[in-house]
Amino acid sequence: MIKTSLISRLFGIFASIKFPKIIQKIINKSYVKFMNVDMLEFQQIDKYDSLNALFTRKLIKKREFDLASKTFISPCDSFITSYGTISFGQALQIKGFTYSVEELLGSNIKQSEKDKLEGGKYINFYLSPKDYHRYHSPADMQILRAVHIPGALYPVNLKWLRKIPSLFVENERVILECRTQENNLFYMIFVGALNVGKMSFVFDERIQTNSTKRFTTYYEYGDVFLNKGDNLGTFEMGSTIVMFFEKDFIKLLTTEGKNIRFGDVIATCQL
Repeated sequence: MIKTSLISRLFGIFASIKFPKIIQKIINKSYVKFMNVDMLEFQQIDKYDSLNALFTRKLIKKREFDLASKTFISPCDSFITSYGTISFGQALQIKGFTYSVEELLGSNIKQSEKDKLEGGKYINFYLSPKDYHRYHSPADMQILRAVHIPGALYPVNLKWLRKIPSLFVENERVILECRTQENNLFYMIFVGALNVGKMSFVFDERIQTNSTKRFTTYYEYGDVFLNKGDNLGTFEMGSTIVMFFEKDFIKLLTTEGKNIRFGDVIATCQL
């Protein structure tokens, strides 16, 4: 855990350095070419004064998406590694590799709330280093609480998902407990990964990931409301978002092994 966190912090220092313009342009251009990054929706490469600025780039054109209250949209650009129904408290990080929903959420989430997820749906979004790294609200929602659980920062690509059982449980993560306007429960779990490993959230600057802090931190809110599509925060480098939905709440419309974009409809509400 210490090794992966240290590597990520050191890489984060490098990524934040603002090199002379000509050198930075070479670094940015090399990264875009090597990772096959599509820059059509973003500023030109030479507009980013650090590698981290390139990682966390903003869209320069607003994407259109379904505003209907009965749909959920993808919170990010990503690849769907797994999805399905939570059964016996288990979900899949990838075929053949399960993890415990209760362990992923940790002890700060009430057991009565966890119990509502049995028989509900889950979906895993993997953001690769080439993807747009900002994440957004998938619906009109209220954030009730956040839990930051420090941990390792293993890579979360397909190779490592097949290599380490319960990898999501091992890695550092931030859990958001959310409710829709109709009072339906769902969770968004932001999983850290190797290289930088930082996650930021626009509604609470106190949440500081990949730091030297080694204890779980719990935050409770009473007035954090977001509209569908609102910016939630940023990953620095690739990572994963996991979503859990309470039983009989939604019908998933996406499929495993599919590339998806922020704004694409991923589910409809059944309640």
